[in-house]
Amino acid sequence: LEWACVLSSGSCEGNSVERKIYIPLNKTAPCVRLLNATHQIGCQSSISGDTGVIHVVEKEEDLNWVLADGPHPPYMILLDGNLFNRLVMQQLKGTSRVSGLAVSIAKPNPPQGFSPGLKCPNDGFGVYSKDYGPQYAHCNRTVWNPVGSGLSYEDFDFPIFLLEDANETQVIKQCYQDHNVPTDGSGPEYPLCAMQLFSHMHAVTSTVTCMRRNSIQNTFSINPETVCDPLLDYNVWSTLHPINSSEKVDPKKEFIMVATRIDSHSFFWNIAPGAESAVSSFVTHLAAAEALHKASDVHLLQRNIMFTFFQGETFDYIGSSRMVYDMEKDKFPLRLENIHSFVELNQVALRNGSILWMHTDPVSRLNATVEPQIKNLLDILSNSSVGANVTLQEVGFSQSLPPSSFQRFLRARHIPGVVLTDHQASFQNRYYQSMYDTPENIRMQYPEGLSPEETLEYVTDTAKSLAEVATVVARALYRLAGGANDTSAIQADPKTITQMLYGFLIKMNNSWFQSIIKPDLKGILGDDVPQHYVAVSSPVNTTYLVQYVLANLTGTVVNLTKEECLNPEKTPNAEKEMYDYAWVQGSLDPNSTSRVPYCVRSTVRLSKALSPAFELREWGSTEYSTWTESRWKEIRARIFLVASKELEIITLVVGIAILVFSLVATHFINAKADVLFSIPRDPGAVAY
Repeated sequence: LEWACVLSSGSCEGNSVERKIYIPLNKTAPCVRLLNATHQIGCQSSISGDTGVIHVVEKEEDLNWVLADGPHPPYMILLDGNLFNRLVMQQLKGTSRVSGLAVSIAKPNPPQGFSPGLKCPNDGFGVYSKDYGPQYAHCNRTVWNPVGSGLSYEDFDFPIFLLEDANETQVIKQCYQDHNVPTDGSGPEYPLCAMQLFSHMHAVTSTVTCMRRNSIQNTFSINPETVCDPLLDYNVWSTLHPINSSEKVDPKKEFIMVATRIDSHSFFWNIAPGAESAVSSFVTHLAAAEALHKASDVHLLQRNIMFTFFQGETFDYIGSSRMVYDMEKDKFPLRLENIHSFVELNQVALRNGSILWMHTDPVSRLNATVEPQIKNLLDILSNSSVGANVTLQEVGFSQSLPPSSFQRFLRARHIPGVVLTDHQASFQNRYYQSMYDTPENIRMQYPEGLSPEETLEYVTDTAKSLAEVATVVARALYRLAGGANDTSAIQADPKTITQMLYGFLIKMNNSWFQSIIKPDLKGILGDDVPQHYVAVSSPVNTTYLVQYVLANLTGTVVNLTKEECLNPEKTPNAEKEMYDYAWVQGSLDPNSTSRVPYCVRSTVRLSKALSPAFELREWGSTEYSTWTESRWKEIRARIFLVASKELEIITLVVGIAILVFSLVATHFINAKADVLFSIPRDPGAVAY
């Protein structure tokens, strides 16, 4: 069994019985259970794990063996990624002959597209409802994600794992070929290759149920056991001009809010590359912020600009709804009344030609006060694209806003705003909220043979395209804020964008990211492919990196010692309420292996991205997101050879017989011990 040694980390040399029996699958991602106010979604195994005989399904006809013909149910299916769709999953969901699923990644990406998300993302939590634009509610006019299968929002009662490593997939296939391939339509002989998946979830039913159980445990138990946790993190925000973060901004001061989301999702836990759905937009946003900060007269602008990066937007607008809530409750420096206008960058990497679409809200445009402001906003954006390789076009007046953070602000107040996208109607992105929304999806290509450092610096066509969008946005923001000078000098840097794309999509552990973060955070820069799932522990890696990239691009290097930088409240004229200070690692000294750290002063801040539903303890809320993630004890997968039931029974019977015999023998020996183990007398001994 040479293939059995490939993955088992010394299993062919060690003495462990378990290592000689099982081959662990170390590069997998499970489907886990999520819950909201009304139901549960996702997958789980039984408490002791689920086991089944492996059957490889590479075409639909192979399902017949699993569903009807195979004599050794239940089966663990190794499913080709191209068959991981709603039609196949519904067949598997309705049978007891399937105990679990391992999905291999399709190479290349499925040409027909694949999105396990909803056709109408975040339906019911945006601005449109029976009371506001009912004709646009539930995507009545526009189905934004037509390839959405909704698989991520189904509940499966068996475990489903993603196989991330092609080598592990090959090991499973080899085991199947050696032991499980049917011969002439009849079942293979034992021993058979089997798989066991562990992913038992602690939470059930809904967020209402699991949070109530948490509450009871915390109240009455000495050692409370939490069964689920709210999805939460932090929003990242900064302002062009510094503001006092501990006080309320003057109601007369106006702000242009620029927003984008920084999270994504897929069917599998923590597999969320989000190249088009998130990264393309927030990278463009960061580049626009840098370009604007470099303008020579930004300190003279009449209006301030707030750069905002929302977390948890995939799950019913967690981040934006929390910021709106905080503004309404005076828990944030700004109030909604301070927002002059709103510009949101949505999916922007897959433009058709040069066109970038401007989406507005048709309902608020019926307001005589708001309409002229929106018209002015659109005119400034259009004029800012003159001379650039970007053409901004307005979407028809009768079309609603796409899923966007702006919708949560509109629910609270009529704010003039626009959402910029690469799609006029339905998404261009055929892999929305899926594991295939990768760099390849946004056409990132590199020449062969480049070193990691050369790849980091190589300016791709995608970076150039996004730099054009960032330039137009930065120029428009300058005009919106009251700038009157020529904007030709405001230019986004394609090199900065290409570094960000590499860091957020390919490898976080690169020289640039290493140089701009705090020394105690260097552990977040792993070598795995970056993922952008919001999770339940915070801040996640994406949030930290957006925070420090934004500080690097818009902040100032100040001449402070490490002690002064870490304790600005003790430093004269530091204005801690106005600025944030960070002592970062710095670049490597060319003449040594040590780094040259320095202090960065910026206006970058974090604010909570936890749904107000959990602050209010309204776990059944229909106003705010109620998503939670179940806890679990262990997640693991392994394969092994399994004997026939008959052999298992014989082995058990023989084992019991040996046990009974040994007990009887032990009893007999113990009863006759004085005879069997008596010491014979020495015949020469004389007794007196």
